[in-house]
Amino acid sequence: MDARRSFDILAHQLEKFPKPDALAGKPHGGTYAPLSSQQVQDQANLVSLGLLKLGLQRGDKVAIISLNRPEWLLADFGIAQIGATSVPMYPSITVEDYKYIFTDAGVRAVFVSDKHLFDKVKEATADLDIPAENIFTFDKVAGARPFSELLALGQAGNPADLEPLKAAVQPDDLLTLIYTSGTTGQPKGVMLSHDNILSNCRNSSTAVPVGKDDKALSFLPLCHIFERMVTYLYMLHGVSIYYAESMETIADNLREVQPSIFTTVPRLLEKVYDRIVARGHEQTGIKHKLFFWALDLGLKYDTQKDQGFFYNTELALANKLIFNKWREALGGKLRCIVSGGGALQPRLARVFWAAGIRVMEGYGLTETSPVIAVNGYEKQDNMIGAVGPLIENMEVKIAPDGEILTRSSSVMKGYYNRPDLTAEAIDQDGWFHTGDIGEFVNGKFLKITDRKKEMFKTSGGKYIAPQVIENKMKEDPLIEQLMVVGADRKFPAALIVPAFDELKKWASQNGVAAKSNAELVKDEKVVKLYHDLVKKYNQGFAQWEQVKKEALLPEHWTVESGEMTPTMKVKRKVITENNQQLIDELYERAEREPHERQAH
Repeated sequence: MDARRSFDILAHQLEKFPKPDALAGKPHGGTYAPLSSQQVQDQANLVSLGLLKLGLQRGDKVAIISLNRPEWLLADFGIAQIGATSVPMYPSITVEDYKYIFTDAGVRAVFVSDKHLFDKVKEATADLDIPAENIFTFDKVAGARPFSELLALGQAGNPADLEPLKAAVQPDDLLTLIYTSGTTGQPKGVMLSHDNILSNCRNSSTAVPVGKDDKALSFLPLCHIFERMVTYLYMLHGVSIYYAESMETIADNLREVQPSIFTTVPRLLEKVYDRIVARGHEQTGIKHKLFFWALDLGLKYDTQKDQGFFYNTELALANKLIFNKWREALGGKLRCIVSGGGALQPRLARVFWAAGIRVMEGYGLTETSPVIAVNGYEKQDNMIGAVGPLIENMEVKIAPDGEILTRSSSVMKGYYNRPDLTAEAIDQDGWFHTGDIGEFVNGKFLKITDRKKEMFKTSGGKYIAPQVIENKMKEDPLIEQLMVVGADRKFPAALIVPAFDELKKWASQNGVAAKSNAELVKDEKVVKLYHDLVKKYNQGFAQWEQVKKEALLPEHWTVESGEMTPTMKVKRKVITENNQQLIDELYERAEREPHERQAH
């Protein structure tokens, strides 16, 4: 693989795997419109030449704010070819966040997808030094400059003029500034060079189980390093990339595109699994029995263990009778799913593997471009519950306090304008401190046990690792979201958001009249149901780790409410502040209960 700068990927694909459908988007209500490898190169050149006509040059910062579509990549490569730096941002963040990032990065031009985002950007740039004529929209929007106008500007230029500019770009030059929202504080700009991301592609290359005859469906945000790096990897291996229209249309798009692979975050896989199980509950008689027989078999699956002739024979039958329908629902040609961005519940990996869909869970951070470890496509290289073997040329050591430290050519250049934070994160020997606690299992597989910053001490001096407890309890189909609290308190407690669809089914079967969410979480039978669930899961934990009190919440935590990051991680500080009174009441009630019992 000879690509050393991001845009070398285009020449590599043209030479090795020229494709009629390198990228394919689906305009609103239309059909998939493919772009060939040659068209992608030509249009990226037009973006570069158009930006030069606007007066942009090497080192300038250009923002991209859009859901996934071919134009995102055209902008990305076009920016890189002139030695400028892309600043990708989540469409879902606030106007204040846009304003902060535009200012901190010194953004000079912006690409946005649609009217909604154009309006947000206009508001964010009202007092900033970004000319209105430097804001381009991928959709046609009244009062805005369309992307087609930038391409037309580029047509007046000469592609040969780009060659010296491309030649001047070095592998160590800054390719992109990715602002991580984090769970606290202002966003930080992670500086990634061409070589940071491309070395990660090279070192992950042997784990890629797809090639020139395969298609991928892309829906995880391209502004996130995981999907961006995987996109580069797809292109280097000649995989055609089709973009989902939206998160709501993924099921339809899977059937249309029939991909071999897609990447996901655990939350989406949980939703797919919950939908499948809900359909199983709707079955009656023999169909119902067969479904749950197959599901139980799937939940026992283990990549690291041959469970013998009888189990394997039953599983083959389950695949013919039940699991083949799962594969059809996912397009019929899906071979594997790559999961990242958070801990995957082992039961999901087990069931999908059993159903002939291999789940490759991986681990990494924006700061590491991102992959550190990934489970393989073959059973021997895949351990359910771990995040896999290290990728090639990756150093990892476990610090005395259990923190995972890593060193490689994929580790970022640093945090933009923040040498203080860079020095905190990367020590003098070049080890990046991940903030995750982990261990090696069987000498080969890395396993994450918790976030260092999220661990807390009870007032009795015992350490609690909340993620371990949360991930276990969230395996229950009645629990949608859960956060363990209890720093400096006598014991851990939990805030629980029920899975309301499942809860309403339970309510109708157990004599609880259908009510609003707010009424359901106060119903005595419902409160007891969740108390008993917590007691059941507590049995797997040491005495001091057990959740002693829980409170049910009527509203989901969302990115829009400010309680989740765009990568669907809980913002513990925000959720705690929003529910401080409720948390205080939980502990006050616990203090009162022994006295109340004595009084009786």
